[in-house]
Amino acid sequence: MGKDFTGLLQKNHLHVTAPRLSVLELIDSRESATSQPYLEKNINQDIDRVTLYRILKTFEEKGILHKVIDPNGTANYAMCSADCSEGHHHDEHVHFNCTTCQQLYCLRDFQLPPLKLPPGYTAESINTLISGVCEHCKGSF
Repeated sequence: MGKDFTGLLQKNHLHVTAPRLSVLELIDSRESATSQPYLEKNINQDIDRVTLYRILKTFEEKGILHKVIDPNGTANYAMCSADCSEGHHHDEHVHFNCTTCQQLYCLRDFQLPPLKLPPGYTAESINTLISGVCEHCKGSF
């Protein structure tokens, strides 16, 4: 049995709809972050671009998904950690862009040292992107 996406939507006070469930299932099924163009092409439902955009925006606002912009400027989405909630994302982890397969991975277990900003500066979000070759592509050389 898969994850309880119905419960996740209800916990976030969102109506449970087939398009919302389809988006969550597709994003969760992938090992890497999922681009909006990929979602548009592979979604199981007939969801138009505007509806998909609204779903992704709502999920991001509710702390269900986090958005990562890849080196080409394309928005990619991945499931948030259980610590995230509406208005309080805690997904300050490193993202890895594979230059061979073009996949974008969340490296949740890789920790950077704490960031010390100058006095008077407050971080609202952190986006660290490392580019290189992923473990899957490294084995194909």
